Amino acid sequence: MKAQVLYGIDNMKYVEVNDPRPKAGEALIKVRKCGICGSDVPRVFKTGAHNMPIVPGHEFMGIVEKCDDNPEIVGKRVGVFPLIPCMKCRQCKSRHYEMCENYNYLGSRCDGGFGEYVCAPLWNLLPIPDEVTDDEAAMLEPMCVAVHALRKLGLVGDGFEAETEKNIVICGLGTIGLLVAMLLKDAGYRNVFFIGNKNVQKEMIKQVGYSEDHFCDVRYGAPSSFVNEKTDGNGADYYLECIGRSESYAQAVNLTSPLGKVMLVGNPASDMELPRNVYWKILRNQMTLMGTWNSSYPDDWNYALERLATWHKSEQAFSPTMLITHRFDLEHMQEGLQIMRKKSEEYIKIMVDVG
Repeated sequence: MKAQVLYGIDNMKYVEVNDPRPKAGEALIKVRKCGICGSDVPRVFKTGAHNMPIVPGHEFMGIVEKCDDNPEIVGKRVGVFPLIPCMKCRQCKSRHYEMCENYNYLGSRCDGGFGEYVCAPLWNLLPIPDEVTDDEAAMLEPMCVAVHALRKLGLVGDGFEAETEKNIVICGLGTIGLLVAMLLKDAGYRNVFFIGNKNVQKEMIKQVGYSEDHFCDVRYGAPSSFVNEKTDGNGADYYLECIGRSESYAQAVNLTSPLGKVMLVGNPASDMELPRNVYWKILRNQMTLMGTWNSSYPDDWNYALERLATWHKSEQAFSPTMLITHRFDLEHMQEGLQIMRKKSEEYIKIMVDVG
């Protein structure tokens, strides 16, 4: 098969490799779509993967090509939860699989979706209903990262009634931040405000259904003034930091109300530093700081699938596929990686059409 193989840092090649062979409990999947994640950029160009050579890519879907253990799923479309838990550690036994102490991971520790075929455990496969498109199925992984953060905050969930007047701020409008915006709009929240720095982000916010005056472009205005104006000086009840930089971390604390909650979503770009005055504000305002990583499987994934199916049946005008700004085939996908690395064009989600 053809695949993009990472042999070392900044050494990725489109080559012919042996077809993978599924072991007991696994299925062979013919990959159809695979998104490029922001984490793929440092993995390819800066840090490398945990194991190399490796086929990266963890945001993917495909069709089951072979499965001796369950022939009934052959020919079926599936989404893939990329984290492979050990099922033995304390976290796994508590069903917190995303916090497994000895996990494997498709695309960073073992071969992933930037190839024509991939093997994955049956446990990690989620059947895709007919109304959900291939692109949407490939975006389930980032969508579920957004779902997980919001469910941990208690802002969405099955049978949950939203307190729609709460002030919510999202800082950082990449794929995850915009998916958070979409899910909050779906849940009925009105006072949601956004901090970004790209024209394409503002346009996406408008497409999701929020007015332009809910968007603060940091190139032209100060987030502190913006949030204070929109919340009558009260600050955010909930603040989702989706960047991962010290300055945005401090800003999150400063713009959150007493007894408010800050959800740290963005992967850190470097060491994080916390100024003393910011630390004092956390203490004196009795704030809650929370971290989130990955998603809870299968709960978050089932919730995301249910919302996608509902959106198709309703008059909702949005879908995760709105966020796809670029497409490449498997052979030329490194052009997409370079766009993300160099920020040479405005982008949100770059999708690879594999097969």
